[in-house]
This record gives sequence, C-alpha cells and structure tokens, in this order.
Amino acid sequence: MKHNKTIDNLSVGYQDYLKNKHKKRKKIVFWQLATVVLFILLWEVLARLDVINTFLLSSPSAIVKLFVDYLKDGSIFTHIAVSVWETVLGFAIGTVLGIIIAIILWWSPTLSKICDPFLVVLNALPKTALAPIIIVWAGAGIRGIVVIAITISIVSTILAAYNYFINIEEEKIQMLRSFGATKWQVLTKLILPANIGNIINIIKINIGLSWVGVIVGEFLVSRNGIGYLIVYGGQVFRLDLVMMGVVVLAFCAWLMYEALNLVEKLYRSKR
Repeated sequence: MKHNKTIDNLSVGYQDYLKNKHKKRKKIVFWQLATVVLFILLWEVLARLDVINTFLLSSPSAIVKLFVDYLKDGSIFTHIAVSVWETVLGFAIGTVLGIIIAIILWWSPTLSKICDPFLVVLNALPKTALAPIIIVWAGAGIRGIVVIAITISIVSTILAAYNYFINIEEEKIQMLRSFGATKWQVLTKLILPANIGNIINIIKINIGLSWVGVIVGEFLVSRNGIGYLIVYGGQVFRLDLVMMGVVVLAFCAWLMYEALNLVEKLYRSKR
C-alpha cells in the first residue's frame, strides 16, 4: 500500500510540475506577444502625434498599406522567395561543410593544430567588408550572394563545432576504446550524439548569420530580394519601403527560427 501511495504522490507531483511548466510557457508567450503589440501601438500613436519623424521611421499603418500594395501585384512573393532560397542554400552549405571540416580537425589533431591560427584569423576578418571582393571572385547573382552567406557562417561553425567535439569527457572516450571501439565508432556513438543539442544551437546562430550574408550580397548586386528592397528604398528616400523590408526580413528570420525550434522539440520528444 505504501508503495502505491508513493507512486501516486510522484504521479501527482509530476503532473503539477507539467502544469506549472505549461503555465510558465503560456505566460512567456503572452508577454512576448504583448511586447510586440505594445511596441507597434506606441509607434503608431507617436507617428500620428508627430512625436517621431514619419519620413525617417514611417509608421505601422503606412508599412501595412505598402505591404498590401506589394501583395496585390505579387512582387513581394518574388522578393521573399529569392531571399529565402539564397539564405537556405548558404545556411545549409555553410553548416554542413563547417561540421564536416570540424570532424576532420577532430579526427586529425595535427591538422587541427596547423589550421588553428588560420581559422582564428579568418574568424576575425570582417567578412561583410570583404563582400565586394567575394562578389568579384564568385560572380554576381545568386552564386555570389550564397558564397557570402557561406563565408560568414562557415568559420564560426568550424570553431564552435570543433570545440564542442574536443570537450567530450576523455574518460568516456577511453571507456569506448577499452571495449575495442574504432575512431569512427567513437565519433558516431559518442561525439556526434552527445553534441546534437550543441549542433542545434550552432544551426540557430547560422540562421541569423546567413541572413546577414544574403542581405549584404543583395545590397551589392541583386535586383530581387528583401535586401534589394531595403537598399532601393534608401536610394529613392522611400523610408516606408526600407522599414517594410526590415519587418518582412524579421518575420522570415523568425519563421525559420521557429521551424528549427519545432524540429528540436520533435527530436527531444522522441529521445
């Protein structure tokens, strides 16, 4: 009987814990939405009262009106599709290639020591400032823009992933080796599985870095895309167009981030 009561108490306690966790999550989401809504309302009110300069900062209502105009002629979909495709390409190639190179460096300690100073220097270089040179090397159009996105994300991916890989407890590695595990088995059975969470964090960071690379590339050479909308709006002093581009960019980046969060939740729920 005592044993059953203990199980019931644990069950009730766990249910209470899940309820509290759910309430906290709902509270966080509520305040996130409330913050966005309050910010938009305050922005609109200050614009209507002429407290802020609408020529420089526009207003939510003007941005919505302009977005509807672009929605009607369908051009906004072209700009979004181009930027998202470039970002996904740069993000995927930069992340996968960066992790593969990090695995190679983990596999060969000698090679990692040779490459370490060069990676540190490459990571310190202002990649956005070098974008015009990268465009000349890689070519204009989507190829050059994607290369910029890859360049911005790949070095940080290599450094972060490699540091995660080498920081696995040595005792665990030695234990696997004592059972006759090969280096490939150590990699696939310990190193990579133990760093799934870290790799997901790297991917989250790379979403933002890839968007930076794509927007910078579109500033320079593109005739389509969100970056093109932003730079074109600045050139013709249409600041409402600039702000609309920024809002659309933020929304697209948020959608990609949330999609990744969903994948992460599904992965963790199956563990």
